[in-house]
Amino acid sequence: MQQQVTLLILGASGDLTSRLLLPALAQLLQREPDRRLTLRGAGSDAWTSEKWRDAVKDAFADAGADDVYDRVAQTEYTQADITDVGALKKLIEPVEGALVVYFAVPPAVAAASCAAMRGITLPDDTVLALEKPFGGDREGAAKLNELLRQLVPEDHVFRVDHFLSRATVLNLLGVRFANRLVEPLWSAEHVERVLIRFDESLALENRARYYDHAGAMIDMLQSHLLQVLAVLTMTSPATLGERDLRDAKGEALRATRIWNDDPVHFSRRARYTAGRIGDRQIPSYVDEEGVDATRTTETLAEFTCEVRTAQWAGVPFTLRSGKALGADLAEIVVTLRPVRHLPDGFTGRPADGGVLRFSLGPDTLSLELNVNGGDNPFALHRDIATVDLGEGRIHAYTQVLSEILDGDVTLSVRGDSAEECWRIIQPVRDAWARDEVPMDDYPAGSSGPEAWETSVAAGTDPAPVDGTTGAPQPS
Repeated sequence: MQQQVTLLILGASGDLTSRLLLPALAQLLQREPDRRLTLRGAGSDAWTSEKWRDAVKDAFADAGADDVYDRVAQTEYTQADITDVGALKKLIEPVEGALVVYFAVPPAVAAASCAAMRGITLPDDTVLALEKPFGGDREGAAKLNELLRQLVPEDHVFRVDHFLSRATVLNLLGVRFANRLVEPLWSAEHVERVLIRFDESLALENRARYYDHAGAMIDMLQSHLLQVLAVLTMTSPATLGERDLRDAKGEALRATRIWNDDPVHFSRRARYTAGRIGDRQIPSYVDEEGVDATRTTETLAEFTCEVRTAQWAGVPFTLRSGKALGADLAEIVVTLRPVRHLPDGFTGRPADGGVLRFSLGPDTLSLELNVNGGDNPFALHRDIATVDLGEGRIHAYTQVLSEILDGDVTLSVRGDSAEECWRIIQPVRDAWARDEVPMDDYPAGSSGPEAWETSVAAGTDPAPVDGTTGAPQPS
């Protein structure tokens, strides 16, 4: 029998709760009939418990899990200022047993709420779950980490990065470490370059309040994509336990620097202008509701970095993400170096030694090989072998909630890693603040600025490569 846990959602009347947390909770309860859970909601909106229960019931129904609503039917909602010590005492002191506090609120509000919690005694088994971004820079992340350490131990802090619970990202571990065909090739000796990309056709979608302050860099690269980079480049951990896995990721991030320590030449930014995506007419970003046109918020960001270890030194890793692009394209593209010698007689000499491609949504693993045959048995061409990884048995946030409620922080972001991610991108932020990197533009519905096509076309060549050094040249 599982331990009774109280899940207290702060910001219960917000978008994150209705769109992601409640549907994920419904799926979790459906999958795990023995899980014992008390659900509580709190927020600044003047909701009644009846309205909250209706919201929970509707979310469960939309998730196709009406049958599990009875297990949380007695849930209650409290209107409260979650940054007030007295209000938090009333929410937390009546809790018996383990407590999970999920901060489904903006980061600044979460930090203020944590500061207020210093004035109360938390149950011994309290887990604090926070959404990104964790702080606003390295110093801010360090201060937040120090505050959290005053409340609970590090292994009771769950810094949510749902990318780490995506089926494809987790499959990286199996592909990397459990395949004799792949494991010996996973180094600078065989890998020429890597692209980690998350392009979205979605535009702002009423998220100006958050996005106009974050931009593509902080929304995606600083958090999700650097965590993927860590999984790609970490050394083989002794176990997949919490300490070993997070130690290995932290080591990889500590070794990561912007390519050539040159953020001016190896970072780019852009913002979408008016255009059409399918049957949708998209306004320019600066004309979107809630956007401050005087801010220099980018909607497409890219930088190239290096993991300066013996395993990876000399390999460019390009991270890119943007909104209002022509197609959704989420992938990890690992391009292998050309073979050392190709016997005379082959035609159609390949430009590389093959490509390993992880696609997210639909989740697939593709191995692109140079093969010969057909009418001319000596003519080389590219063929693709694909493994369908499916959509994963459960959604990312369902996995996140399962781990949080079990007190398992293995797939969360540890405090030191959160600080390192800010450290990695800070030179880029500084260069952008000095306006040393131009703000390009691209029509909504396009693949990005025309000037970028030479380096990211088809996702196979993230940056021009110097034939002697293997380093990407300045754009």
